[in-house]
Amino acid sequence: MRELWTDEAKYASWVRVEVLASRAQVALGVVPADALAAIEQGRVPDPARVRECERTRDHEILAFLEAYTETIPGDHGRWVHHGMTSYDLVDTALGHTLARSCDLMTEATTALRDVLVRRSIQHWDTVCVARTHGIHAEPTTFGQKLALHAAAVDRCLTRLAAARAAVAVGTLSGPVGTYSKIDPRVEAAVCAELGLGIEPIPSQVVARDRHAELLSTLAVLGAVVEQIGLELRLLQRTEVREVEEPRTSAYQGSSAMPHKRNPTSSERICGLARLLRAYADAAYENVALWHERDLAHSPVERVVFPDAFTIAHYQVSKAAEIVEGMAVFPERMLANLESTNGLVYSAEVLLDLVDGGMDREKAYRVVQDAATETSATGRHLRLTLADRHVATTGEQFQPERFLSRTHVLRERMEKIFNVEM
Repeated sequence: MRELWTDEAKYASWVRVEVLASRAQVALGVVPADALAAIEQGRVPDPARVRECERTRDHEILAFLEAYTETIPGDHGRWVHHGMTSYDLVDTALGHTLARSCDLMTEATTALRDVLVRRSIQHWDTVCVARTHGIHAEPTTFGQKLALHAAAVDRCLTRLAAARAAVAVGTLSGPVGTYSKIDPRVEAAVCAELGLGIEPIPSQVVARDRHAELLSTLAVLGAVVEQIGLELRLLQRTEVREVEEPRTSAYQGSSAMPHKRNPTSSERICGLARLLRAYADAAYENVALWHERDLAHSPVERVVFPDAFTIAHYQVSKAAEIVEGMAVFPERMLANLESTNGLVYSAEVLLDLVDGGMDREKAYRVVQDAATETSATGRHLRLTLADRHVATTGEQFQPERFLSRTHVLRERMEKIFNVEM
């Protein structure tokens, strides 16, 4: 991903666009045929040479053209960029780079979804306690927890596909998008060769709402990955310790406390989501340009595109690595489930009392009062209820009673992810 956003890669893309445009111009009889072979011999300029040229021009595209055309034999370099304006070159090459970056993101995001699905299947029946507001709620399974994240990542893949389609466009339409100096067939030929669509109503630049959609998609993906990282951070706390992210033999958690095993990788992927949200905000600011164009978006995009894609790719890849290698402690999950002395089964007792004829409000108060006493005394809820002459059964205090319909979720998993469970 980093290599796609280097100056070397950018200038290589610019050269490709110029060569393709020249070929199309030759086919239309605008550029002499004998110029094409010379143009194709031109080399991608060294970034240092472009910077040197830019010192006397204060214009990167003109500096690039100088550095590029000086490598073209004879005087044929004068036909390069014929009828084009700067952003015919910049935005068409950018559309191609964005599409390739989206492809790398899709590959990494698919890998994350798939590892979540695999580990979800592995732990589909691993019972643990669900928590709402951070407080023990009812039994669930660790597999369902992971499936929830897999479904969210899968939705991000749909968004990525749509965002790729939005940004994979180019335009070679001249100074204000009227094709005054260039035939639309040149645009069609170049964009077709690059696998790009065409900006249907151009100004001089590709519309920046496309880029805002893409950066928004990366921000949503980042938030989804953050949700995974946050869940794993919470489950790694000392008093919980239901999972642990993978460690290398070189791991050291603290310079002062040798016992520390901190969830630093999970924390890292959470922190990076903040940057992705900020970059999305910057992309929104780029949508509104003066008239046919201005240049306010350019310095922003030089930062946000390479940074956002590199960060997002790292974040997603790191999350997949964490999920793949994390240790899961089912015994600890069961111990936590039972640590509140039966409180997590209160809903089962409540509904059984209602089904047996007790008024719901009365039943709720009976169970709630017993639960409060259990919290204070540490006596099991079943014993506290017995003191109140509420008969219970052992089945009411088994997690299986809460998981009898998870086959519905299993069927949905199989349908969404095309897997057998």
